[in-house]
Amino acid sequence: MRNEYGPTRRWSLIPAQEPELGASVVRKISRRLLPFLFLLYIVAYVDRINVGFAALQMQTQLHFSDAVYGFGAGIFFAGYFLFQVPSNLALYRVGARRWLTLLMIAWGLVSSTMMLVHTPRSFYTARFLLGVAEAGFFPGVILYMKNWFPAAVRARTVALFMTAGPLAGVVGGPISGALLGLHQKGGLAGWQWLFLMEGAPAIVLGVICYFFLTDRPADAQWLGTDERAWLADVLNRELESVHAVSRTNTLAAFSNGKVWLLAGVSLGLNTCSYGISLWLPSVIHSLSGVNNFVIGLLSVIPYLSAAVIMVLVGSNSDRTGERRWHIAMPALVGGVALLIAGPSTSVAPVIFAMTLGMVGVSSMMGPFWALSTSLLAESAAAAGIAFINCVGNLGGFFGPYIVGLVRTLTGGFKGGLLSIGAALTMSGFLVLLVRVRNAREKV
Repeated sequence: MRNEYGPTRRWSLIPAQEPELGASVVRKISRRLLPFLFLLYIVAYVDRINVGFAALQMQTQLHFSDAVYGFGAGIFFAGYFLFQVPSNLALYRVGARRWLTLLMIAWGLVSSTMMLVHTPRSFYTARFLLGVAEAGFFPGVILYMKNWFPAAVRARTVALFMTAGPLAGVVGGPISGALLGLHQKGGLAGWQWLFLMEGAPAIVLGVICYFFLTDRPADAQWLGTDERAWLADVLNRELESVHAVSRTNTLAAFSNGKVWLLAGVSLGLNTCSYGISLWLPSVIHSLSGVNNFVIGLLSVIPYLSAAVIMVLVGSNSDRTGERRWHIAMPALVGGVALLIAGPSTSVAPVIFAMTLGMVGVSSMMGPFWALSTSLLAESAAAAGIAFINCVGNLGGFFGPYIVGLVRTLTGGFKGGLLSIGAALTMSGFLVLLVRVRNAREKV
């Protein structure tokens, strides 16, 4: 694969005279920040996709059709779309510590109150508000990591962080299946227990977030003076501006053709990702007829596979310095697998295809966000990252809704799986249109 970013040395942005200091600083930052951010993302992702398990009981009890469920599952991303850019700009101004604390407490409360839904309208409203509350979290963390980790290790770092997504499925699947087993305990349905119990951790961690996170490297007392100086020097070389967001630079992010192409890649990626994750329990149930706990165990297969492979792809992307093909190849493999296996009515080939689809979208994440942040100077990054992510997350609406609508019309998942497979394949071709001359080309 061609190196589009110059030197392939792993620590290419660490000054040659201080390689040991640089490696030590990156390790210290990783040990301090990544485990906590990882835990936050697991909680966020579980609260986002647990509706897929709740649907196994909720649809029957509340008489929701597949189209109603698909629309409600997807409308989460309408709130995401509308509020990501303003939320990320707010984070830029007030700091990650305060803003992430507020967001987590808000989404934890909304997630828990999902137990009160009883009509399609209340279901749509609760999911929309959950999307509003979560809108700033993921792009905010991506921006936060950009301001802490040098570009040379960013794809691997983002990939490690984003393994929380598939691992949330590994952890959340069996837990959600077990919580459904509390049906009629204490006068609550199993799906109500699921929302109540899985919303609480976000509230607790939101409070902890306020006391744990440090907004800027300059304020990090857990780094030595020489370590803070080294980090500031390396990061300042990568930034065109350290000033507040200006109108001119913000608009530059929206007028850049590469940003729009990357938004299109993200759109197809998320159409497939959430089309799989929010329908996976129902697909397994329809093809196998096993109980809810076993469904939770079977759902681990795609997520666990994705968690392992996405780290390998992200690390190789950092090692070689290549980004586009590390995004395109997983997309094409996963998309084609869904297109081929989509018409099957047997559980094994469909789960295998959905596993490859999940591996594909997860493996794209690290190189994708490393490529995206490399194109944006700091002053444009807050708006640009949020813009790419919010357009992409429209796919989180289209994917689940298309699968549900097609199933309502046809009675099966064939057309829906073909649609999300085509969307992922499109992402693979789109990213190859993004041309990057060198590592320092920025908006």
